[in-house]
Amino acid sequence: MSIVMQTRIRLARNLRKYPFPSRLNAAGKNEVVKTVIEAVKNSNSPLADDLDILYVKDLTEAQRISLVESHLASPEFISDSAGRAIILSKDRTMSIMINEEDHIRLQILKKGFDLEGAYDLADKLDTLLDENLDFAFDEKLGYLTQCPTNLGTGMRASVMLHLPALKSGKAVSRIAGNLQKLGLTIRGTYGEGTEPEGAMYQLSNQVTLGISEKAAIDNLKNITTQLVNQELNAQKRMAESLETQDKILRSIGVLKYAKLISCDEAMSLLSNIRFGISCGLIDDIDTETIDTLIGEVQPATMIVNKREELTPQQRDKLRAEIIKNTLR
Repeated sequence: MSIVMQTRIRLARNLRKYPFPSRLNAAGKNEVVKTVIEAVKNSNSPLADDLDILYVKDLTEAQRISLVESHLASPEFISDSAGRAIILSKDRTMSIMINEEDHIRLQILKKGFDLEGAYDLADKLDTLLDENLDFAFDEKLGYLTQCPTNLGTGMRASVMLHLPALKSGKAVSRIAGNLQKLGLTIRGTYGEGTEPEGAMYQLSNQVTLGISEKAAIDNLKNITTQLVNQELNAQKRMAESLETQDKILRSIGVLKYAKLISCDEAMSLLSNIRFGISCGLIDDIDTETIDTLIGEVQPATMIVNKREELTPQQRDKLRAEIIKNTLR
């Protein structure tokens, strides 16, 4: 399913001993950070020896924003550095935000459509942490969280979908209303309150109380499959028009030869190429290459990778070079 770019499982957990982060003072937050890091290091997971521990207060602005661009941290998490840390696996498939809205936000990221695989790994890590930490849990309410909408399983399962045809046909807003009735929500590229850059949307479960993790994942999987089929059918119809074919092929030309490309333009053009690959108009580029490029050409991520400050024009020049070299 090339329409599904990424799968994510996120678990919200809190420590019974401490108030929620919003009620914690600086000393309390630092104690939670220390407690969680020690629990991870003392777990039996092989990941324990292969981790990066980053304290938000020690990160540059570009490093913080890059974490959001890579979907490893939330915009809310990087907005306040006091008593916050993030634990990352070397391959960046796992992240644990400490003292965001909850004490722990454990997240597993996988390429493509793999809800079961992502949940299996998240569940194993959750079990390992539970052996060393006392989670706040109620027999009736399940895992206790700061926001009532996360009570119960504390799980948010989501998929990143590329929906250029449905977006072009203005069908997404109509679909969003129907999804709410099914206990799901569709949001922009970086979650609630963000725009769908490059026609990329996050689809996730909305109900966590009174439903099992398996039921939530099965529901998300079924609806995702239906949305993918709708998108593919819409793409097939659009791909028959010369206007669509021309737009896709022109996008390749611009990306291969442009000297300057802004991030917004790059996202739009890469989205067009991804569309072309999906509907069979392009066969010499794969979606994995495009997905990698989408991550590499984000403004803050380029600064972090380059290890130097870049002006907007320098970023646009470097972005054009990265894309050109990759597509050639």
